Amino acid sequence: MSRFTEELRDPWALLLGATAAGAAWAVGVPTVGVPVAGVAVWLIKAFASAWQSTGGESRTETQAPPVTKGSAEEAWLRRAERGAASFADLTASMRGQLLLDRIAAMRPQVDDTVGTLRRLAGHASVTGSALARFDPRFLEQERVRLTQARQTARQEVAGELDRSIAALDAQREVYDRLWGTRERVLARLQSGAISLEGLVARAVEISAMTAASDDAGGARALDELTSELELTRQSLHEIEEATRDDVGP
Repeated sequence: MSRFTEELRDPWALLLGATAAGAAWAVGVPTVGVPVAGVAVWLIKAFASAWQSTGGESRTETQAPPVTKGSAEEAWLRRAERGAASFADLTASMRGQLLLDRIAAMRPQVDDTVGTLRRLAGHASVTGSALARFDPRFLEQERVRLTQARQTARQEVAGELDRSIAALDAQREVYDRLWGTRERVLARLQSGAISLEGLVARAVEISAMTAASDDAGGARALDELTSELELTRQSLHEIEEATRDDVGP
């Protein structure tokens, strides 16, 4: 479904259109022109929202490294995006309900979380590409070979062998750092995606609690849900900052 189509279904766009039609009727616009005014406002609002949203997504994408197709990071990112889309669909039906409006107000936090996950997925792909340039088995074999040669080498050759061994060790250290960085990022992508899926489940539960008139329980659950989402969002920013120096912008 296109972004424009989604915005057409937004209850706020429909409400604005209806309000505009009512205002047109109140000021004496001819009957034939009343629905035209309403539809025009409805379409303009949907188009403007879709344009702003698309522009925002384009800017985010240009800031994030590309994600490798078929990679583990792409799979986790897609799950996170599906979770965010489900949350958006769910909250669209909650607007206008006093308690549940708080869930709808969490949408910017969810979008920011997905944006961070998208950048982290790109960083994971950059790290994966860098790791592909190394052959750790070859490095180990070379180190064993040079170490054995060093044991029987003449003095004038030993220094060169030592420098070669040191260079191999440096390459292995780089590989280990990159591997560790990628593993941390993938683990955070996984927990972030699953957290967003859990967010949707909790929001559904709170909606049901509110429908059953358990306002007090719904309010407490909302407080917990908001805190949990903010904690996830902040921790993602922290790991993004921590890995930025390792994998580049």
